[in-house]
Amino acid sequence: MEVLRQTEELRRSLEEKETLLKEVHHRVKNNLQIISSLLRMQSDALKDQGAAAALKDSQRRVLSMALIHEKLYGSRQMEAIDFSEYVRILVNELCYSYARRSVLVTSRLEISQVFLNIDQAIPCGLILNELVTNALKYAYPDGGGGELTVELRHTAADRVLLTVSDNGVGLPANFSWRDSKSLGLPIVEVLVSQLGGTLTVGRDGGASFAVEFPKETTKSATAA
Repeated sequence: MEVLRQTEELRRSLEEKETLLKEVHHRVKNNLQIISSLLRMQSDALKDQGAAAALKDSQRRVLSMALIHEKLYGSRQMEAIDFSEYVRILVNELCYSYARRSVLVTSRLEISQVFLNIDQAIPCGLILNELVTNALKYAYPDGGGGELTVELRHTAADRVLLTVSDNGVGLPANFSWRDSKSLGLPIVEVLVSQLGGTLTVGRDGGASFAVEFPKETTKSATAA
């Protein structure tokens, strides 16, 4: 009877902690959405188009983080989220956001089910946001059509591969993300380092960015 009583107390304690953790994720998500709304309102009020665009980019970064907390709030697995489902939602949101600019761009998702904890999901979500946004903004400057491909899968030795590629104009011959005037790609390099991963840039038939990282580690990264 004593064992049963302790087991029941432990079960109730775990349920209470899970409820509290879900409430924390819910409140964080709401606060991030408030910040996003403030950034949007500020960008709409600006006459400087460059400054307004920068604030809108920041708004999308905040929303990408809010989406992580939303998925954790609604998930039965509080320790991890299905990142493949997150990829579908975020890519669709970004394509809709840039619909006027890239109306003829279609997205193709080649994704397998991958679960990530919050420490990896947030930087990986920000990386995805930056790479997809970069492709939608710059890959098709003439307004022509194209295809954006996002790949997510496990590789050997329990590593994760995230690739964003396009068939647009490609990268300049002297391109270096370290020298980029845009904030997006330097952010990607920092986040890849946080994941303990590698960043590989491809130039064949457009542009591609491949991020590979080990699950649940924080080793220092290298860039290829």
